[in-house]
Amino acid sequence: MRISKFIKIVLLFLFVQISFAQNIVFKELSGKVTEGTTPVENVNIINNNTQAATVTDSDGNFSIPVREGDVLVFSAVNLEPVKLRITTEQLSLKELIVRMTAKEVQLKEVVVNENAGITAENLGIVPRGQKKYTPAERKVYTATSTSIDKLLNKISGRTAMLKKEVDVEKKEMLFRKMEYLFDENYYTERLKIPVNDVKGFQLFCIDDAEFAVSLNSKNKTMSMFLITDLARKYLTILGNEK
Repeated sequence: MRISKFIKIVLLFLFVQISFAQNIVFKELSGKVTEGTTPVENVNIINNNTQAATVTDSDGNFSIPVREGDVLVFSAVNLEPVKLRITTEQLSLKELIVRMTAKEVQLKEVVVNENAGITAENLGIVPRGQKKYTPAERKVYTATSTSIDKLLNKISGRTAMLKKEVDVEKKEMLFRKMEYLFDENYYTERLKIPVNDVKGFQLFCIDDAEFAVSLNSKNKTMSMFLITDLARKYLTILGNEK
């Protein structure tokens, strides 16, 4: 009798558990992933509770089955991961917006001289605090350092030519910094720039004053944010040319 009663209790418990499980209804949750205001493609999304997974499309949209209390994990190569526990309010939304942020990457300084502490200033060759010029800037300074030279060079147009040299030199330096920050796949796959237009896009970027400042200050997060918007503008220009 005791065994029979125990079996009945176990069966009743199992029945309650099954009934409770059946009442937990999954819902197809739709949403969009953005970085700032920019939709992000190829973000991996996994439901930690059910292991269901999906990725965002080119417009940052996604859809995944969830239930209240499930934890969704959002991850991408260049973005900080996000964990989100699903609430009743989120289940009732028509579209869930998930905002991610770019990873902060500290750029490494390239050491080209192990004896960097030995400088012309330390050796007493030049006064401390003296302005340092690039080769092109030095030519401009030399061409305009005296009133006679300034007048003659202004008449000949040589000063204007030398200043253009400085601009070209600065752009070459920005080009090298862009090559260090972004490989070609980043332009073609992430930003959707056609392969044949990558160099033109790079020139378009370094002509943007705000983007040039972000490169010179080694702020990769800001550079990634700005280049996304510049890519959208450049693709619009390409579209209008067709």
